[in-house]
Amino acid sequence: MAIRRDAIDVALRHHGVSDESLKAMRSAASKQGIPIFEAARGAVSGTALAAALSEASGLPIVEKIDDAAITPELIRELPLAIARDRGVLPLYRSGEQLVVGIAGLDSLDLLDDLRVILGRAVRPVIVPHDVLFKAMNAAYDRASKDASSVLGDVEDEFEDEAGLALEADLLDGTDDEAPVIRFVNALLTQAIKERASDIHIEPFEKELIIRFRVDGVLHEAIRPPSAVKNALVSRVKIMAGLNIAERRLPQDGRIRRRMGGREIDLRVSTVPVRYGERVVMRILEKGKVISLDSLGMPEDISKLFRKVIRLPHGILLVCGPTGSGKSTTLNAAISEINEPDKNILTIEDPVEYEIAGVGQVQVNHKINLTFASALRSFLRQDPDVILVGEIRDKETADNAVQASLTGHLVFSTIHTNDAAGAFARLTEMGVEPFLVASSLEGVLAQRLVRRLCTACREAYVPSDAELADMQLSRAEVSQHTIYRAKGCDTCSNLGYNGRLGIYEFMQTYDEIKPLVLRNADAGTIKRKAMDLGMRTLRDDGVAKVLKGVTTFDEVLRVTQVDDE
Repeated sequence: MAIRRDAIDVALRHHGVSDESLKAMRSAASKQGIPIFEAARGAVSGTALAAALSEASGLPIVEKIDDAAITPELIRELPLAIARDRGVLPLYRSGEQLVVGIAGLDSLDLLDDLRVILGRAVRPVIVPHDVLFKAMNAAYDRASKDASSVLGDVEDEFEDEAGLALEADLLDGTDDEAPVIRFVNALLTQAIKERASDIHIEPFEKELIIRFRVDGVLHEAIRPPSAVKNALVSRVKIMAGLNIAERRLPQDGRIRRRMGGREIDLRVSTVPVRYGERVVMRILEKGKVISLDSLGMPEDISKLFRKVIRLPHGILLVCGPTGSGKSTTLNAAISEINEPDKNILTIEDPVEYEIAGVGQVQVNHKINLTFASALRSFLRQDPDVILVGEIRDKETADNAVQASLTGHLVFSTIHTNDAAGAFARLTEMGVEPFLVASSLEGVLAQRLVRRLCTACREAYVPSDAELADMQLSRAEVSQHTIYRAKGCDTCSNLGYNGRLGIYEFMQTYDEIKPLVLRNADAGTIKRKAMDLGMRTLRDDGVAKVLKGVTTFDEVLRVTQVDDE
């Protein structure tokens, strides 16, 4: 279908485009080598532009799409990459015809190909660009298969005799050629849909197990045939830029992918084990920084924490075991105070969240770029705030203390069970007690508990044993509704959906400093802080159970060690 240039110009004028704007659009389109209606996007509303294209071409316009009516069978023969690139989406069948939505008139030349591919007559309609692409993402997302389904489709191709051929195809195969590539893509898609933070690929003698970590807990996702383990690991290593020939040494790499309009970062770690290579992929969403308000911090602790992160100097520590959300909390704090009048520098291992306006450095042990060496260099960069990923040795601890005493605010993490333990840990590293007392302004201890799924949680009466474990009386819970996990389709039958933190925050009160100076143990310091009003991790956990957002089981799971 040939569309005259003047017809498009006239239609755009009819829909509010001035001659001056039209001239600018024509110039931009010519320079960029794109059709004028693409240059008009942004200057003209999607609906007005679609109406102009409809007027110029004589094609009908469809302003709304029921994406639920777009069945997988309609779009299965049209790859998503082509659909997005050309702005084309099959919508529904009308008798012997297939009605196809297009966002621009340059898509018309694809219709003949669609007639051949789909084996039926095609009738185009104009759809506003944003409406079409929103429906496209939703339709293809529903139509995408999970890893189990894809594995079922290609399982016959994963035979032992084909294993070597599969690995050879990995370097030059496309998604349509190599079954292992289709499987890995489906595996990543399924993990992101299920909100997994990690993917574990674990080879054993006679089986291969893939597990996802969702809300901090591992669960089995799929068991592919053992014969595919080498091909599967090789594909992941190629994506991460690792050496597929080296199977005797651990390797670390990175994969960047765009999935469903989101940029996903995967940190890949491989370790040789007895029956192959074990792979763990940490999933990070690029550009996603959580705010302090969304962490679940109680109002009183949030107020104290916000006060400390705005001090001109001193040290703030966040403590807890691996995977307790320490880095997330510190990055949320950095984002909170990130202002044009502050120079903020970080040294991390690795850089998990990219924060605009912040100088972020990644540890590199190969060139001796460590927490301690970077911290020394930072002091010559005129910083206001410094974030050190972790204090794990005397040199880093000494440098952090010196930085705080010379007028800098230092954030860091430390591995202790509770807030009181941070004081003893620093002195054990060799920092003088008087320096700890004068530089450490506050310690936040935290854990992550799973959040109950509100669609299926069920109320119940806790047993005497449960109350005893939590050191609660029946009277203390009698005025509250206590819930437990059940499981439904919304939460993938886990009973939980998402996580939130439980916290204890210890300020370095004047009454605490004498205890630190005489090297008092963590228990003595903690009891004194509690006398001064500090709430413990267990206290905050119980408060969240009474609010109906988590369970006694979850609180007990993450705080049991604190009873000791």
